[in-house]
Amino acid sequence: MTTSPRHAPSSPSGAETVEGGSGSTLGLSDAEVAERVASGRVNVTDDASSRSVWEILRANTFTLFNAMLGAAFVLVLTTGRWQDGLFGFVLVLNTGIGVLTEYRAKRTLDDLAILDAPTARVHRAGGMREVPVAEIVLDDVLELGTGDQVPVDAVVLTSRGLEANESLLTGESRPVRKATDDEVLSGSSIVAGSATVRANRVGADSYAQRITAAARRYSLASSELQGAIRSILRVVSWIIVPMALLLGLSQVRALGGWHEVTSTGTWRDAVVQAVAGVVGMIPDGLVLLVSINFALAAVVLARQNVLVQELPAVEILARVDALCLDKTGTITDGAVACDEVVPLGADGARTGEVPHATWLAVAGIASDPEANATAGALAGAVPADVAAPRVGERVPFSSERKWSALEIADGDAAGSWVLGAPEFVLADRDDDVARGALRTAAGLATTGSRVVLLGRTDALPQVDAGVGPAVTPVALAVLAEHVRDDAARTLAFFRDQDVELHVVSGDNPETVGAIATKVELLGPGEAVEGTDARSLPEDVTRLADLLEDAPVLGRVTPEQKVAIVEALQHSGHTVAMTGDGVNDALAIKTADLGIAMGNGARATKAVSRLVLLDGRFSVLPGVLAQGRRVIANMERVANFFLVKTAYSTVLALVTILAAFALPIGYPFLPRQLTLVSALTIGIPGFLLSLPPSGQRYVPGFLRRVLAFAIPAGVLFAAAALTVYLAVRESAGEEMARTLATFVALGLGMVVVVLHAGEPVWWKGVMVVVLLAAGLAAPYVPLAADFFLVERPTLAHWGLVGAVVVVGGALLVVVRRVGRAWASRATEPRSAKIS
Repeated sequence: MTTSPRHAPSSPSGAETVEGGSGSTLGLSDAEVAERVASGRVNVTDDASSRSVWEILRANTFTLFNAMLGAAFVLVLTTGRWQDGLFGFVLVLNTGIGVLTEYRAKRTLDDLAILDAPTARVHRAGGMREVPVAEIVLDDVLELGTGDQVPVDAVVLTSRGLEANESLLTGESRPVRKATDDEVLSGSSIVAGSATVRANRVGADSYAQRITAAARRYSLASSELQGAIRSILRVVSWIIVPMALLLGLSQVRALGGWHEVTSTGTWRDAVVQAVAGVVGMIPDGLVLLVSINFALAAVVLARQNVLVQELPAVEILARVDALCLDKTGTITDGAVACDEVVPLGADGARTGEVPHATWLAVAGIASDPEANATAGALAGAVPADVAAPRVGERVPFSSERKWSALEIADGDAAGSWVLGAPEFVLADRDDDVARGALRTAAGLATTGSRVVLLGRTDALPQVDAGVGPAVTPVALAVLAEHVRDDAARTLAFFRDQDVELHVVSGDNPETVGAIATKVELLGPGEAVEGTDARSLPEDVTRLADLLEDAPVLGRVTPEQKVAIVEALQHSGHTVAMTGDGVNDALAIKTADLGIAMGNGARATKAVSRLVLLDGRFSVLPGVLAQGRRVIANMERVANFFLVKTAYSTVLALVTILAAFALPIGYPFLPRQLTLVSALTIGIPGFLLSLPPSGQRYVPGFLRRVLAFAIPAGVLFAAAALTVYLAVRESAGEEMARTLATFVALGLGMVVVVLHAGEPVWWKGVMVVVLLAAGLAAPYVPLAADFFLVERPTLAHWGLVGAVVVVGGALLVVVRRVGRAWASRATEPRSAKIS
């Protein structure tokens, strides 16, 4: 059994003595229960998540992004020109998406509970009562039976063949036999036998709740896209306030000074133009589009029965380069099956068909009403035409003896039979038959299977005397965990994608290694040896080095799983962790991307980023495809938004500096920027973010985008200012702004074409339609009045066209130079998902 936190059984404080005999007084009195409830020694915990609804609202509302955009929105509203405040809708939508997503996560965390059993059977005042698990108190005496989940940590007072499945806690897949004075842990389940136990730790002190409390700490997934946007916003935040003030002052001077603007009301123009400058610097649409794309990916994955608990999780899997897998419940489905029954000949070697008498004996073992997992697995191997025989006395299985026995009363199987570990059943024999049977068993066990021996004997063995030398080996039953049908295929996919694979399990290292070999963890024909985690170093650097040569680890404790994840992260890996048990919860929480199986513990599912609802491991490549779609396409469209940030910043600086020599107005109004943004950024950005993409993740998203966006932004600003200044004196302010708007529109379409990806017919149609819609604005009265654009003359259109052609050619050069510069730091990989 895997090492896990254990405490010495506590002595009952005030509990009455529990005896095994009939008529004994069991459990606490009502007064003792009331005293424990009053003192807080009851099985209740604080299930609230770490953030309240108010905290969620506050965290998503009072952000740097909202502060900047909200202040600009309020300023525009003070002027009464609501048409220039359309950008405020971005603020509302983005905040709403964030609040709803995090509230959903909070609801999941509030529901976090390892224990599924709603009630428990408790002895109180000499009688049996059924009470909610939250009403169990310290020193309560409980009855546990097959199928029950243990609601508290408890000490066994009387065991009647009790076996507990602790795989959700420790990772050990085999049931653990519990004797008197042994401890059973909350969160484990009873798979065989029954017992009377006394609660020695309840509520927050129980093992399961301690893991739950550690796992419940709130955190959000780390998104490179969102991180890059936050970095840009931080930079913008340092300059936006002084930029807004200086830009406002420059517009006041351009409009004739303070006296003029206050007396004529043109201060509103100064405010609107200043807002136009600073709002353009904020990549508001990019923030919203990232959130929308994450939400769309979550909807697509939901159709594949993948629950996305935090939206950025779909991006993270695209960046994962190390995948840690728990064996039980992930590679295997946790069920134990009998692969085959191997008949033994007179020399102990494998022989022909299984005799009918042997099948009868197997059926008799499986008919035990308190059958353990081994007997239950044998039941599935019995042919349909073999009926269970009448069974007489039984000797239950013991983890100390490692065998069980029974008498069969009729048929050709009449007599005594023994089932157990070969080396224990044949411990008193040293002849050729016994040695042959042990060699056969050892050969079958090399595949990672558990092998038990069925033998026939003259008389039913006595518990204290042992089996004795009279047993005759009859057959070997080969038991193994059922490997998921999709495990090998899915692991091969990740291996082909250069993702490091690590199996970390609480099970026996040899068993884990055999399972890893079976699913071809390192490739076809590659044998894998398991390493015992009890020898792992605690130093994170040494552990990281060891993991390079030890991809399969057994006997791993929950704390070591966390250390393994942290060691891989220390080596620079982006780590995903899959699992289903409580023992996986902390590691899943620590990993960059936690993935829980749908049939796993509630605690594990609650703290994970993704939940595979139907437990199909094979859906992960689809999740990876969604992550790659999001991160590759968002990098493409991020260029649109950050070019706007760059040219808005440059235009604001030029406008401010010009105020000291030749006062000029800002070349755009906010509503005109809205037109340009919608047609060259928002609509094409959304459409181009949807197609699938198999491009592998390459670090350095922000560096690559800025390598194009900054010089392109300077070029945009120069082109717009050139046209604006060229016609301002002759055609007036409104025509100058109109032409600057169409220059930005034309160059924006060039950027769209350059970053549209592989040429597809619909992309060409999209560009033509959007460009036509923009150029038609001056000729549609409603649009012309709303966006304040005038009808250009033929000469004006010629000027705009010439500037766009020259600027477009320079943008092509900028893109090529920028890509070459950015690629020096990171060599891109162009492999596709097959």
